Amino acid sequence: MKFDGRKALRVRMDHKLSVNLMGSDGTWRRSCVLLDVSQSGAKIEVEGTLDVLQAKEFFMLLSSTGLAYRRCELVWIDGTTAGVHFISADGKKRPAIGKAMTAQNSVPSR
Repeated sequence: MKFDGRKALRVRMDHKLSVNLMGSDGTWRRSCVLLDVSQSGAKIEVEGTLDVLQAKEFFMLLSSTGLAYRRCELVWIDGTTAGVHFISADGKKRPAIGKAMTAQNSVPSR
């Protein structure tokens, strides 16, 4: 489902899914709620102060043990809500699924 003018297909959460944000250096941590998510990013509602998000880059911990996580980059903040892009292991933003599908379909098959 596309909504809010986003490029990637987003899944809106029907139930509150608690996740944590953690600084790249591990010096801070914030609880938050995942509002929607796609392959390329997410919209979250942060509990507590947002001043630590000014670091621009951090981790979203998807499990309580921290074994499932995504490296994120801050895109926007509006009150207690924030938008993030996921960053891949090579340091590049993850492409939207539509762009990835288009690129795959344009490659000639043998």
